[in-house]
Amino acid sequence: MYVGRFVVVGPTTGAYRVSSRSFPNRQAVRRDDTVTVEPTPDAPETDNPYISYNGVRLTDRGAVVGNGSHVDPIAEKLELGYPARDALAQVLLSLDFEKDDYDTPRIAGIVGVDAADPTTAADGPGAVIGTVRRDALLVEEVTEPTLVATYEKDSPTAFDLAAESAESAAREVYDHEFEHAVCSAGVAGEAGDFDLSVYNGA
Repeated sequence: MYVGRFVVVGPTTGAYRVSSRSFPNRQAVRRDDTVTVEPTPDAPETDNPYISYNGVRLTDRGAVVGNGSHVDPIAEKLELGYPARDALAQVLLSLDFEKDDYDTPRIAGIVGVDAADPTTAADGPGAVIGTVRRDALLVEEVTEPTLVATYEKDSPTAFDLAAESAESAAREVYDHEFEHAVCSAGVAGEAGDFDLSVYNGA
């Protein structure tokens, strides 16, 4: 099954995978507290605005994962003190779905939300996941690993993510049976203490 790009988030572990039939020549590159998705050196030139972006941003209040330029403003709102759910919902609603040939949904999640955040009802770290499609804005607090993808599985759905480390999370989603894996990133931990990893295939 081809589901396109997807995120998986849980209270202390999350991941993002680029899956693509049209633009496979991309890689995930870690730069300090950020993972950038960008073309590989041999990729053909393109003016597509959705090819390069930060797919993960770590903050002191949670780790943001997502499939486009909305990751940065979500992280910025977290850093300004917005509740995690509000940061996710406001940015997704503002930027809306991608204006490409497929009306591709924007997807995002926040891992390791501080228990003091009004978003989470849990005693420990929490997680929030969301998507904005042409027909809906969906944002949910989750207590177990949950997936949302750009196609087919475009509503939050329970997902069996066994990984407990950032490295294993990146590898697990890359190796998942969903088709056309390109690159991935994993994050593990909680607010203020995250590990981050990327995987670009063998």
